[in-house]
Amino acid sequence: MILTLDIKGITKFVTTVGTILSVLFLMPIVVGLIYHEDIQSFAIYDGLLFVTNGLFLLLLRKHKIAMKVKGSIIAVNIVWFLLGVSAAIVYMLYTPIDFSSAFFESISGYTTTGATVFSNIEALPHHILFLRSLTHWIGGMGIIVLGVGLLSIINPTGSISMFKAESTGLSVDKIAPKIKDTAFLLWAIYTALTLLDMLFLKLFGMDWFDAINHAFSTISTGGFSTKNASMWAFVNSSGIIWTTTLFMVLSSINFLAHLRFLRGDLSGYGSKEVKVFVAIFLFLSIALTVAHYETSNDSFLLSLEHSSFTISSILTTTGFATVDYDKWPHIATIFILIAMFIGGTTGSTAGGAKVIRFVIVFKNIANEIKSIIHPNAVTSIFVDKKRLSDSLVALVFGFFALYAFTIIIVMVYLYARGFDEMSAFSAAIATVGNIGPGFAKVGPTQNYSFFSWYDKWVLSFAMIIGRLECYTFYILLSKSFWKKF
Repeated sequence: MILTLDIKGITKFVTTVGTILSVLFLMPIVVGLIYHEDIQSFAIYDGLLFVTNGLFLLLLRKHKIAMKVKGSIIAVNIVWFLLGVSAAIVYMLYTPIDFSSAFFESISGYTTTGATVFSNIEALPHHILFLRSLTHWIGGMGIIVLGVGLLSIINPTGSISMFKAESTGLSVDKIAPKIKDTAFLLWAIYTALTLLDMLFLKLFGMDWFDAINHAFSTISTGGFSTKNASMWAFVNSSGIIWTTTLFMVLSSINFLAHLRFLRGDLSGYGSKEVKVFVAIFLFLSIALTVAHYETSNDSFLLSLEHSSFTISSILTTTGFATVDYDKWPHIATIFILIAMFIGGTTGSTAGGAKVIRFVIVFKNIANEIKSIIHPNAVTSIFVDKKRLSDSLVALVFGFFALYAFTIIIVMVYLYARGFDEMSAFSAAIATVGNIGPGFAKVGPTQNYSFFSWYDKWVLSFAMIIGRLECYTFYILLSKSFWKKF
């Protein structure tokens, strides 16, 4: 029996997020006005969205939210589903796609996956292009983190559990005494990086519209572009390519490290996870550069440019492309697949399994080997001079089990549907890992429009599960979760 749930609190939180969303939707409406596009239907829809959510907030204004972890997990899952619906309706109003495709595109945006069902992106209205990029930007840092900041103003009770339920990473790390202050600081640095990236892209040749859209997609590590050829359209500007490479890497480093840097503290960049992430990026970039240089007619510098961009794009789960890496030799495919499996760091906008989890797994393996060699030795796992509890290590291994289970289920489903092995395998990794492009039928020059409506629903939920890092979704399938506690 769900007697302990704060139903009114969940409703108040969900409608708070809905209200925020309706305000943010004014941005693409303004873009439509600037480009003299028909935005009447969008404006009416957004007005209804605002009024509906606003009425609920008005009715519940005196209710004190008291959500604990259980209620927070339910609220997070509801919000992510409703986010998919929110933009899907707009896509259906302005493009000839069905609800399944529209929901897929919307979820791909909010989860920062970047997989698209649109074959001719450049034919879309400016306000739809901007909406796609905006969904990335909203989902990148997490609509819930933004909501937590405002929720804390409404009522601070339960905010920390909400932050835990949605935020990526192994634990909640705060740089300010109150969680709402941490949320606002995160959004401040997020916005600052977006503006800085936009200015550099403009400086190196993009027009303002392309610059703001690609900045949204880059800082959120999303991957939606305003061009059919993705970043390939700007391949003649090394400044744009290297700028995007740099900002993808920066966006995949824990944002709390950036905040500490602004306060004169470099310790965040000295963490074990960041060091390993940078080492992986450099190693894979150099390895792919050599592989590409040896098998192409490109110069070493051009090979370095494309290879560094490709590894940055895949490792950070952004999904931009400057070349069709699907045509590169098998050794290059191996390096790219390794990047697909790893992902960025915790506390960043990147998806994937996260570097710190691999660090913990390999440290645990080393400890087990020591235990076999020295049975009487007492060993512990330390990361950044902090001892990790056995429960945390178990949590990491549990995550990998669920992560692998999800990928396998999606892969087997797609293979059973008749797709080739590489398409099924890479599509599973690309959606669960929130990467976007994969290989073969879902390669960097392809899209996801060929999947059936039911395939798109499976892949949409795969993206949500990956974005919520498995536990937050799968816990809903547990009997004990629904029991009174």
